[in-house]
Amino acid sequence: MHNKNIHRSVLCASLLALGVSSALAAVSPQEAAQLKTTLTPLGAERAGNADGSIPAWDGGYTKVPADFRNGYRNFDPFAGDQPLFSITAANLAEHQDKLADGIVQLFRDNPDSFRIDVYPTRRTAAAPQWVYDNTFRNATEATLENDGLTVRGAYGGVPFPIPKTGIELYWNHQMQWRGEATDTKYQVWTTTAEGRRILATAAVDYGQYPYFYKDGAWDASVSNPRYMLAIQLAYEPAFRAGEALMVHNVLDYAQGRTLWQYLVGQRRVRQAPSINFDTPNVVASGVNFVDETFGGGGSPERYDWKLIGKREMYIPYNNNALLANSDAEVLGRSHANPDHVRWELHRVWEVEANLKPGSRHAVPKRKFYFSEDNWGTAILDGWDAEGTLWRTAMTTPFVAPDIPATVNYCNGFFHDHRTKAWVYNCAMGNDIAGDQFKMVNRRSESYFSPQSLLRMSGR
Repeated sequence: MHNKNIHRSVLCASLLALGVSSALAAVSPQEAAQLKTTLTPLGAERAGNADGSIPAWDGGYTKVPADFRNGYRNFDPFAGDQPLFSITAANLAEHQDKLADGIVQLFRDNPDSFRIDVYPTRRTAAAPQWVYDNTFRNATEATLENDGLTVRGAYGGVPFPIPKTGIELYWNHQMQWRGEATDTKYQVWTTTAEGRRILATAAVDYGQYPYFYKDGAWDASVSNPRYMLAIQLAYEPAFRAGEALMVHNVLDYAQGRTLWQYLVGQRRVRQAPSINFDTPNVVASGVNFVDETFGGGGSPERYDWKLIGKREMYIPYNNNALLANSDAEVLGRSHANPDHVRWELHRVWEVEANLKPGSRHAVPKRKFYFSEDNWGTAILDGWDAEGTLWRTAMTTPFVAPDIPATVNYCNGFFHDHRTKAWVYNCAMGNDIAGDQFKMVNRRSESYFSPQSLLRMSGR
């Protein structure tokens, strides 16, 4: 086994040098040992940076407030922090090297109102010990097959904690730790270039993550295991009330994931394979694409994935304050109210995705910036066929010490630089006194069936 893994590591490095992502393999036991020394148990650099502006990881944030109630996310563990400094259009040039292109564009489009308040960096990412143990095992056992569309041998942790290629990072992002089962209540707001605010969707989301069942394990006999099951039930606006979507996300996109849709007028559940890739996202009134939600999701099949490297960037992070303020407080005219968005300096992995020859997608080039600590997409930029920056999505992770995790769920913002329309996705501020993001006992997997969806939607 030892020699076999060394051979795999050498092969992976050779493929990376050639820009090939078709056969990716696990790392050697010697490399995996770094997860217990120089790397965190999830794969980030344990040490801080040279000048101390990024601190060392010390175990993450796991302190549950004494008055914590499950589902209530309106507490900010760092409410006492003050900004170290602010970035504005006036001093943008001093900080531009640590900003994504899409964020720079927001300064250019909104020079009088857009601002970034940079707070002390808090490396809050954490997970239970069993997730750490699984991540350590995955490092030497998880592999990618079918040109990166299929994950084998991974279970219950980061699949590729010591990534060698861009597509491995994309899988880490999709399979990030956020608990075993969750209920979420949220709104999706779109705002036009003229500043007209529209409630696109208000919904309840039921999520379950079979990949993270604590009592489970990798089962090679399952041909296409599912890493996420989710149902979204819309209750507002009135014309969408009762609509539902259900998705089974899988570890083998060569076989394909499955989506179902319930439309009230049809009174039936039907498969919806077209809700994928660059399909306009009806949940956000079509302002963004389906595969731009959650910081990027779905099959990686249409892109070639190039790992650029790691860099330090200012990204939204530890944004519990967003969940503690009403949506009206957060929503500005052309972007989020800067008073309520916390930015920090973090190390991120930069990955460029370019459309494969013969494939079709409205966005032929993208750049992903994945947080090294929790593997979630921090910022996603997209360019059009003429090479013009077109689209930017950013996630706003929040601290959930009860899980424990720093959760990159769907909460965040999307901006169309061409039309100037933008989205506040999965806003939870209007449910401060209710269930925003709740950990629940996992349900029977039959709950996530077409028959069950029909029963729920027809209530």
